[in-house]
Amino acid sequence: MAVDVDLDERSYTVHFQSLALVPRLLEEAGLSPGRCFLVTDENVAQHYKTPLVKGLSNEGWTVRSNVLPPGEQTKSAAALHRLYDDALAWGIDRHTPVLALGGGVIGDLAGFAAATLLRGLPLVQLPTSLLAQVDASVGGKTAINHDTGKNLIGAFYQPELVCADPHTLDTLPMQEYTSGMAEVIKHALIYDAELFGALENHLVPVMARKDRERISGVIESAVRVKAAVVSADEREEGRRAILNFGHTFAHALERVAGYGAFTHGEAVALGMRAGLYLSHQRHPSALSRDRLDHVIRAVPVAADPTEVPFSDLYAAMSADKKNEGGTIRFVLLRRLGEAYVSGDVTESDARHAWRFACSN
Repeated sequence: MAVDVDLDERSYTVHFQSLALVPRLLEEAGLSPGRCFLVTDENVAQHYKTPLVKGLSNEGWTVRSNVLPPGEQTKSAAALHRLYDDALAWGIDRHTPVLALGGGVIGDLAGFAAATLLRGLPLVQLPTSLLAQVDASVGGKTAINHDTGKNLIGAFYQPELVCADPHTLDTLPMQEYTSGMAEVIKHALIYDAELFGALENHLVPVMARKDRERISGVIESAVRVKAAVVSADEREEGRRAILNFGHTFAHALERVAGYGAFTHGEAVALGMRAGLYLSHQRHPSALSRDRLDHVIRAVPVAADPTEVPFSDLYAAMSADKKNEGGTIRFVLLRRLGEAYVSGDVTESDARHAWRFACSN
């Protein structure tokens, strides 16, 4: 299986293949053996670094590995400068590809390093989490966090290729898997009613990771949504903004609660419930709130969101990078599969939406 991301200046392919095929995929993408800079985290390295490095070495690559601590805290200026120092001391050149092996944190961090080192190195995304495979690795968003908010320092920088190995999901902790399903559900809600129907009809086995064939089909459909939206609007000047459904609340929650208190997927699930509430308030006849909420609530949330003061959450949303002219922008649903951006949500609206998101 493969999905093409077609951009005006350059296109690339998302391959659903074994990591063992990465050397061949690099060659097919026009990357000749030489030095490559591998970035991963400690958890992923335990499973996949050694065989990947061995396979690359056998095909003539000289690999420099940088293994970072896991978690959102790693998406920082300190970790970025660690990569800068190591890469520059090793003697990279503009033909040295950066291989991002891991979840969304590693993909964002290594991607931003690739975008900025020597004004741009080839980037290869090797996502090992569900969230990264269906969302973070596709579309070219790279970033680190800042104390003011999430992903405020970054760049649009497209990879040469993406290789999403479905078997890496087998070693993914269940919380990370279900968190990744939040992004799959988001893609269905904003763009693909047929995908939502597939999720709805097979919710239990998909969420329990019990039906590999159906899960593979759901993942491919979710990536096709991301590829279609990105291809139409690479730099989020219009249509691509719909991919932020649930994210205005989610990014604020992650910042206020402290990165790591909620997984990104858990925060997005809560944000989507809030977004669904706001959408239903505006389009009650076009949206079955209970039906859509049932699927969103299938993403379990371990921490208690009611402990997060709404006033702090709203203040954090006011610093969101998607805001325009001091107006907080929310992505809403006109109906299942059709999303739009709204700037007319009041603080009172948002407060009621958050109360709904925290309800049982």
